Amino acid sequence: MTLGQKIAWDDTVLPFQLDKIDIRGRVARLDGVLDLVLEQHDYPPLVEAMVAEAALLTALIGQTIKLRWKLSLQIRGDGPLRLIATDYYGPTEDGEPARIRAYASYDAETIDLDADPFSQIGKGFLAILIDQGNDMKPYQGITPLAGGSLSACAETYFAQSEQLPTKFSLTYGRSTERGEAETWRAGGVMLQHMPKASPLMAKDNATGEEGLLAADDILDGDASDNWNRASIMLDTVEELELIGPSVAPTDLLFRLFHEEGPIVYDAQPIKFGCTCSEEKVRQSLSIYSARDLAHMTKDDGTLTADCQFCGAHYVMDPKTMGFEAETPDDGK
Repeated sequence: MTLGQKIAWDDTVLPFQLDKIDIRGRVARLDGVLDLVLEQHDYPPLVEAMVAEAALLTALIGQTIKLRWKLSLQIRGDGPLRLIATDYYGPTEDGEPARIRAYASYDAETIDLDADPFSQIGKGFLAILIDQGNDMKPYQGITPLAGGSLSACAETYFAQSEQLPTKFSLTYGRSTERGEAETWRAGGVMLQHMPKASPLMAKDNATGEEGLLAADDILDGDASDNWNRASIMLDTVEELELIGPSVAPTDLLFRLFHEEGPIVYDAQPIKFGCTCSEEKVRQSLSIYSARDLAHMTKDDGTLTADCQFCGAHYVMDPKTMGFEAETPDDGK
């Protein structure tokens, strides 16, 4: 693959469909956007890896939402790695890039940086939230953490909450090309069976971990055979094929699924983007009284707020905030 092709595929999600077997999917490549997500923070490598995996999952899952919608992925646990939160903002117009951001909260004193990263989350849940805009009730789905990785948890989520067999193959890490600086790269493939789950399927027959649903509980007959064959083919993928830069996503799909008639659609570009602003900070604090705000005010008389996603720092006058805000003197 040429340098121009590499650049064209970096920071994109390519949707596709295996037309002969009713399976759809996406191929994602994250490069510069992942560097921008992580450079906003000073995370240890273990935390960086988990944020990278969550961001890659969010890009793969989020590609399906409509224009101007927002999809959020949250992983909460009782371990030292308490929270991983990501947001995917659908493009404002067709052809425009989607935006993604992410951050993590962890206890630096108790986290074991030599342990398996997923183990540091502990017991908890994975949640997917979709905000469809004003006057629409947000959608939320939750599943317990199970399976030993965030991608396994996401597979369980789709089987349990959506009854959609889903499979991910992901890789991520620091990458160095000859003569280039070290950067973060991530790549992955998501497969998902088209919605044809039986409404009579009983959840008490679930065979997944902790009694949760798995793909085999949802499909049967030819659909099950096709799904198992596609999953086996995806298992043959190599890390360098996922992250590139030598193999284009279209070439990867042809190698894996040429007998299934892959159809590719327009790639969705992604960039780092944060939606924080001073106006939003003021809006979030508008429910507080002057007395409440006084407890948040610093010794120098200012009220400050930091964005956990991008690190933006806001300094404001508490007298101009809250529902008892003073009206500026306009001289009249």
